Amino acid sequence: MARKRTLKGPDGSPVEATELSFQSTREYWNEYLLDDGTVLRLKAVATEIFRIEGKYDQEGNPMYLLKSQNVIVVSAPDQLRQGPPRPRLEQTP
Repeated sequence: MARKRTLKGPDGSPVEATELSFQSTREYWNEYLLDDGTVLRLKAVATEIFRIEGKYDQEGNPMYLLKSQNVIVVSAPDQLRQGPPRPRLEQTP
């Protein structure tokens, strides 16, 4: 059963929203190569999803509010690391 809640909307005003259950079908990593040779991998993981009641975008789609956690993996070159060298993580496509 969907749960109704009052949340802060994007502009800070209170909005009525319905909490939706969901399942992840895919979670992709964004990968960034920095000028110093460090590779940062970032993935946003949704923790809660709400549909804002009575709010729609310019195309008529319902608006959603998403709460998430960022997962970050840093793979720095050995010369930037402190302490003994660590084994490298395998790259996955």
